[in-house]
Amino acid sequence: MAQQETSEITLSIALDENRIPEKLTWSAQDGGILDEEAKAMLLSVWDSKNKESLKIDLWTKDMPVDEMKIFFHQTLVALSDTFMKATQDEKMTATMKDFCDYFAEKLELKS
Repeated sequence: MAQQETSEITLSIALDENRIPEKLTWSAQDGGILDEEAKAMLLSVWDSKNKESLKIDLWTKDMPVDEMKIFFHQTLVALSDTFMKATQDEKMTATMKDFCDYFAEKLELKS
């Protein structure tokens, strides 16, 4: 059997005395990223055995609320694109994109 290649992504979270994230960094050697700072992250993995998603949502205490709103909007748009790639369900993708537009409008993210 051929040896399987692996790729590693690492996350590092510096916590304050109350275990609140102060600094998030991530590395992906295959992508040329080393200790890149981030203010927020959302990670979801699928537990096939239990048929449920497991998630980690973290943001630093200095993440501005206005940037968090933009981050969520961009994440929702990206999830819509990923849903389309994964399912080829054009009708639901369009519905998701409509919600993304509504979300942006209500938060006044589009100029």
